[in-house]
This record gives sequence, C-alpha cells and structure tokens, in this order.
Amino acid sequence: MGETQGRVTLWGIEVFLIVAEEGAISAAARRLGASVSGVSQQLAALEAALGAELLDRSARPLTLTPAGAMFRRRAQAILNEAAEARAELAAGDLSGLTSFRLGMIEDFDSDVTPRLLADMAEELKGCQFLLETGPSHRLLDQLDSRALDMVVAAEMGPAADWMEVHPLLSEPFVAAVPKGAVAEGADTLARLQALPLILYTKRHAMGRQIAAHLARQELRLAHRFELDSYHAIMAMVAQGAGWTILTPLGYLHAQRFRDKVDVLPLPFAPLSRRISLTARAGVLRDMPGQVAGRLRPLLQELVVAPAVARMPWLEGALRVL
Repeated sequence: MGETQGRVTLWGIEVFLIVAEEGAISAAARRLGASVSGVSQQLAALEAALGAELLDRSARPLTLTPAGAMFRRRAQAILNEAAEARAELAAGDLSGLTSFRLGMIEDFDSDVTPRLLADMAEELKGCQFLLETGPSHRLLDQLDSRALDMVVAAEMGPAADWMEVHPLLSEPFVAAVPKGAVAEGADTLARLQALPLILYTKRHAMGRQIAAHLARQELRLAHRFELDSYHAIMAMVAQGAGWTILTPLGYLHAQRFRDKVDVLPLPFAPLSRRISLTARAGVLRDMPGQVAGRLRPLLQELVVAPAVARMPWLEGALRVL
C-alpha cells in the first residue's frame, strides 16, 4: 500500500465504482475476481490519495459519503475515457500500441523472451516495453491487479471468468540424475529411492504440484534440500548430491550443468504442466492472440526442437499447442 499511497490509479477507480454498485466489498471482490483484502487496500489507497472518505463503512449496504457521491461522477468519466483509449489502441493490430507490460516465467528469460521483444520492438517503433520475470503465481497476481497487460506462465488451475487464455506449450516433468547414476536397463525407481531427492520449493506452485503428485503415488523419498533455483538444484545434482524432478524447460535453463546430468522419464505415473499466455478478457481485443501466435514458432525453434534433439524420447510429450 505504501507504493500506491498518494496516487490515484485506474484500478483503484474501478474498484471504487464496483463497490459503490454492489454495496459490499465481498460482492465487489467476487465480481472483480480479486481478494477482499486487495479490494479493501485499493479503497484505502484511493481515499488516502484523495484525502477524503468515500464510503460509509458503518452502513449496510455500504453507502457513499457526500464526497464519494461527488467523486463517483468524475470516476465514471475517467474510466470511460480510459476504456475508449484502450479501444483505440487495440482497434487494429499491434502497430498502435504505445506501451506493453509483459510478464514471463523465468524459464524463458535467456532465449525466448529476448527474441520476442526484439521482434516486437522492430515492428513497434513507438512502444515502450516493461518486462517482469518471476514465478507463475506472482505474475498472475500482477495481471489480476492490472500491473501487467499479459503474462506467459504455467496454468494454476481453471481459468477465472476474467481471463483470456491462449495455450502455448505442454511439457512433462522429468527426473534429472547425476551422470551415470542410473545404468541402462537398471531399475530406475529403485536406484532413485537410494538417492536423496532435491525438491523444488513448495513455496511455488510447481513445487506444490510435484509434492502432491508424489503423495498420490504414495512414494516416500528421502530429501534434505528444498531450493527455489534451477541453477542451484542442477548444480547439486551435477555434483552427485542427489536427484530432482523438474521440467525440460528447467533443465534447459540451467545449461551449464547439462553435460553432468542425465535426464530420464519419471519412473512412475507421468506428470505434466501447460504454459499459456493469459490476459484480461476483452481488454486488448486480438492482441493476446497475436502475441501467442508470435510465441509458438519461437517455442518450437528455441525449446522443443533442441530438447527433442537431445532427448528424443520427449517427442510428443513436449509440444507446442
């Protein structure tokens, strides 16, 4: 909240108008697809920025104060003007875009993202780009709060009503083991059960997905380390400290350790995840689809083709959607 205090934001204005319409913060949160605490914080920040109390919180349903009633008329005009501006920018193709706020998972930051931005910058001479990289859950939260226009991230479950989703890539989870630790023809699961498991942190959605899958398999695997960095995990595997479960993207991301690690199919039920481009439905018209269309050939060239060339058994499981 400290970052937004003193500033009137479009998101804050939209939150205020929906709360005024619904007469309850919880109802407004459901309609906006946001959290109750997030809506409350936006209202408090807006009131602080304006220096006036806009809502009578003691009334049920909530009612506008005199200042709130006055601001509501102005707020609707501001929001309508912003909507018209967005529509003008999105009326044709990407050529009218003046700013672009993109969130990308860290898996793509060394190859796919630079190519995408370079291609777009060549076409969009007057556009300013903001790139945010991070874990999927954080990027989707920023999209929800209007801090980003589009995100490329792992899907976190069923799409919310406000989301427009363009599937990009399906990838399986794999086992990464120290070079030569599992001999050809050996019982892979028995060999892995004799080695410590280095877990991807359960603070992130991918780590929780892996942990839940292992629980469903009723596998009890000894582990001492839980890390949040592909490079740190792969470094430990390369040194023989244990094995890990990750995706081909994670393996490719930590390229300096590839030659000291073997990658194998999971020796139990398969597990996969889907990477998609997500935007707020209807806001940018056909732009999310256009960006997704730019990304798919890049993913085929920079991710799928080299991974399958190195690990032919991935063909069909690692694929562009």
